[in-house]
Amino acid sequence: QVQLVESGGGLVQAGGSLRLSCAASGRAFSSYVSSYAMGWFRQAPGKEREFVAAITWSDGRTGVADSVKGRFTISRDNAKSTVYLQMNSLKPEDTAVYYCAVDYTGGLELRFTRHDYDYWGQGTQVTVSS
Repeated sequence: QVQLVESGGGLVQAGGSLRLSCAASGRAFSSYVSSYAMGWFRQAPGKEREFVAAITWSDGRTGVADSVKGRFTISRDNAKSTVYLQMNSLKPEDTAVYYCAVDYTGGLELRFTRHDYDYWGQGTQVTVSS
């Protein structure tokens, strides 16, 4: 129904910045975006996938995890069907695979657990060196 493709991951030094992109496509996404939310999650080896940030597609309401508040910013470009995660002041603990996801009922109220999201991208690796 929805295809998500992440990009922008890579290797950066601590204190640096990186911007991740997630391009969405598919008839379901394009036609019914008013009810969707898009989010970013991350997962490090041996750890559970954790919430990072989310945004409603229709009106741009956002929510971010306490661990990245003040450092990460989520945004969207409706014309490009793309959501971004701007990551500043990166720390080694931010190292993880970052996943883009869609919650098809998240437009009313943002949700913050991985079980609430319906579609997932393949992930992009972010590595922060000390």
